Amino acid sequence: MTVNPQVAAMLAAMADMPAPDMATLTADTLRAANDQPMAFGEPPAVARVKDIHIPLAGRTLEARLYIPQGQASPPPLTMFYHGGGWVIGTLDTHDATCRVLAGASGSAILSLAYRLAPEHRYPAAVDDCYDALVWAEANAGSLGVDASRLAVAGDSAGGNLAAATALLARDRGGPMLRHQLLIYPVTDADFTTASYLDNGSGKYFLAGPMMQWFWEQYLGDTPADQAPLAAILRGSDLSGLPPATVITAQYDPLRDEGMAYARQLQAAGVETDAQIAPGMIHGFMSMFQAVPDAVAWIEHGGTRLAKALA
Repeated sequence: MTVNPQVAAMLAAMADMPAPDMATLTADTLRAANDQPMAFGEPPAVARVKDIHIPLAGRTLEARLYIPQGQASPPPLTMFYHGGGWVIGTLDTHDATCRVLAGASGSAILSLAYRLAPEHRYPAAVDDCYDALVWAEANAGSLGVDASRLAVAGDSAGGNLAAATALLARDRGGPMLRHQLLIYPVTDADFTTASYLDNGSGKYFLAGPMMQWFWEQYLGDTPADQAPLAAILRGSDLSGLPPATVITAQYDPLRDEGMAYARQLQAAGVETDAQIAPGMIHGFMSMFQAVPDAVAWIEHGGTRLAKALA
C-alpha cells in the first residue's frame, strides 16, 4: 500500500519546514520547535481532567488524570507515557491522544511528565515511570480508580518506557499489570534494519539521524548493550509479562524493531496482538485530528485495553 492520502497531505504541508542541523541541535531548540501542540478546536470530551503532583523520593512529577465518560466508578487505570525520543514531549502534546484513548478504552488514563534527557539520562525516565505506577496503585482510592485493573501504554519512546515498566513490575513483584499497549515502540538502537533503510531518510517524518541523536541524548556514554531497559529487544527473558498490543506503521523506521519485539513476546508465551498499520508513518496516532484514519487504530488499541481491563 502507498502512503495514506491523509498522511501524504500532511507530509506535503510539512515539506517546507527546515530540517534541523544535527551538528548543532540542542534539546532546548528542539523543544521550542516541537512542544507546542497544534490547535484543532475543542479537545475530545472526557468526564473529568485533573492535573496532579506525584511525590516520589527526591522529586515531584506532574501528571494528568483523565476519567472517561459513561463508565462505572471506579474505572480501571492505564498509565500513559508520552513519546518524544526521551527528550521532548509534554502532557499537553499528548493531551488529545490521552482523551481519545480514555474514550476508546473506558479506562482512566494517568499521563506522566517523566524526567527528560539529556538533563536526566537513562535510567531516570524508567525509574519515574515505574515509581509513578507504584504510587498510582497505592493511591488508587484518592485517584478514584480500581487498583486491581492496571495497564501501561505509550507511544514511541513512551512505548519503550511502557515495555520497560512492565519488565520492572514483573521483576520487582508488582504492581500486577493486565496489559501493555505499545504504540510504534522504540526497542533497539540498531539503525541497519530494512525499515530504517527504507523509511529513515526523513521523507516519512522520522529520520534515522534524529533517532540516533535521541539515543545519544538518552544513553550518554552508556552503551546500548549495557542498557537493558532501553534496548529492550536485546533482553533474553520476556516470559511472565502481561498480554501486549503492539501497533507499528508501514512507513516508520521503527517498524521492524517493534514487530521483532512482538515476535519475542509471542515466543516467550506472552499473548500478543501485533499489527502494522498500512500507509501510516511514525507518530500517526497522535496526528489523528489531521489523519482521521488513525482513529480506527486508537480504537483497536482501546478495545484491546478494554477487554484486558474488564
